[in-house]
Amino acid sequence: MIDVLVIGGGNAALCSALMAREAGASVLMLEAAPREWRGGNSMHVRNLRCMHDAPQDVLVEAYPEEEYWQDLLKVTGGLTDEPLARLVIRHSSRCRPWMRGHGVHFQPPLSGALHVARTNAFFMGGGKALVNAYYRSAENLGVRIRYDVPVKMLELKDGRFIAAITEAGERITAKSCVLACGGFESNIEWQREAWGQNDLGEWVAENFLIRGTRFNQGVLLKFMIDVGADSIGDPTQAHCVAIDARAPLYDGGICTRIDCVSLGVVVNREARRFYDEGEDFWPKRYAIWGRLVAQQPGQTAWSIIDRKAIGRFMPPVFEGTRADTLEDLAGKIGLDPAVFVQTLSAYNAGCRPGTFDHTTLDDCHTEGVTPAKTHWARAIDTPPFYAYPLKPGITFTYLGMKTDATAAVRFKNVPSDNLFAAGEMVAGNVLGKGYTAGVGMSIGTAFGRIAGVSAAQSAGFRHPIFREELAYAAAR
Repeated sequence: MIDVLVIGGGNAALCSALMAREAGASVLMLEAAPREWRGGNSMHVRNLRCMHDAPQDVLVEAYPEEEYWQDLLKVTGGLTDEPLARLVIRHSSRCRPWMRGHGVHFQPPLSGALHVARTNAFFMGGGKALVNAYYRSAENLGVRIRYDVPVKMLELKDGRFIAAITEAGERITAKSCVLACGGFESNIEWQREAWGQNDLGEWVAENFLIRGTRFNQGVLLKFMIDVGADSIGDPTQAHCVAIDARAPLYDGGICTRIDCVSLGVVVNREARRFYDEGEDFWPKRYAIWGRLVAQQPGQTAWSIIDRKAIGRFMPPVFEGTRADTLEDLAGKIGLDPAVFVQTLSAYNAGCRPGTFDHTTLDDCHTEGVTPAKTHWARAIDTPPFYAYPLKPGITFTYLGMKTDATAAVRFKNVPSDNLFAAGEMVAGNVLGKGYTAGVGMSIGTAFGRIAGVSAAQSAGFRHPIFREELAYAAAR
């Protein structure tokens, strides 16, 4: 019999498989996707948010635990389990040497991402390189990997894992199991059900685009909820980013994100602004904009900038619509020119003189305009003007399994002794809402490694090195 069965194929699943195998357990991974699409959403990641008390290779200055915690507390509005969040934070300071040991390389951030040079370690080659490095290491260690094997249900008894049943009807037994097979972001029918209709009678999720994998249908997540596993999270809360409306339905990845929002204004299809574009640094606010756009008519908006913003943000894959006057720009993107010009004129009139500095929370703000723009408010008055169409881009959902520091799945608050969860399936314990750049990889790496150790221990194997890390995380 297999010692540890890992269901999933992304970062968390790979971390689990590697840790369990290092402990001496035999490991089988089941990836629902074909080999060429392996890796889930991890293919599209760029970085890991890291606590550190002093400069470390690609990380500058320091990013102490309390600052990391306050950043997380702010974006979640307090909807987070503090002990588990701090476990993730502390773990993030200790995992990179292990990652390097499995072939992952890091690099300083590109110029368009300097806001996170202190807080985030970037992967050389991005998420695809990270995933490939882990797969190579897993294969070298003897982890068995099967592709194109979606699992439709589990056989359970009194909260214990017995076997996994694949869509083809195969029954696979193991001593313990890790669920790391993602959320339900790719399941548009479930998204429609969760989000419902707006006041205009529109199905809110109808215009959602999926930034990541098409294979995260939430099959096992729904199964576990239906059989009574303790769940956590709001099904409408997600890592939801405003991305280019011209992006593909699936797997658009990072290049479809629109990063000029804080440098200009955003208007809906009625040509009205609806939120403070300069509320905080972009890495702390980019993931709220998908939800904001989802709440607009038609789930559509446009990011508007002028020539002054060019070169100050990471350019997206698609060029913006360009015009020499605001009236022409409105016409080209199908908005009412009179209302559009009125909105921009009111914003421009409200901009107050200040010292513009996109690397700080500067003093460039508006007065007498609703909504206000708190920072980086400069008049949009220098042609050419540009517009980027926006739609909600779902990366991953927060509805998942309630867990504890062992990553155990719980039934009526009793932890299973051989069934564990990691990655997106436990993200809701830390992220009740909101997001800050790189924390998803922190959660996936921490709980992936913990779940692998717990599953191996359940199967009779111990990982001696990891005990020190758990003790460190608990003691801080």
